[in-house]
Amino acid sequence: MTRVDFYVLPDVDIDAKYRFACRLALRAIHAGRRVHLRTASSAAAEMLDELMWSYPEDRFLPHAVADGPDADAAAPIRIGHAEPAPGPDQVLVNLADDVPGFFARFERVAEVITEPERASGRARYRHYRERGYPLFHHDLDDWEAR
Repeated sequence: MTRVDFYVLPDVDIDAKYRFACRLALRAIHAGRRVHLRTASSAAAEMLDELMWSYPEDRFLPHAVADGPDADAAAPIRIGHAEPAPGPDQVLVNLADDVPGFFARFERVAEVITEPERASGRARYRHYRERGYPLFHHDLDDWEAR
């Protein structure tokens, strides 16, 4: 059954959410996992794509925009706002404010919540809990200092 982790950041901006998603993706690929980062829109996917070229500093995150012209099915990190093509569905990082209908294909789901999104985060938490998925909650302070 899919494990769902909620990462709650004290930050209020979308940039912090995306930087944290980059760190999650980096940890996952270092563990040999493939990652799909789900965004709310194609514009958000492009913004995350740009960030991955420079963050974290001195690191390279091998990635591709799933619905873009340079889509690389072999990339260990894929970014997109639509349902990804079936593949090795290991880690889904959900950066949108709803629960994707395809989440159960993945071994793990990471929900990244910033302070202004607590209400929608609670609704997603309830959604998973009502369906019996194992849930884990992580309150993160000073996460960028690590």
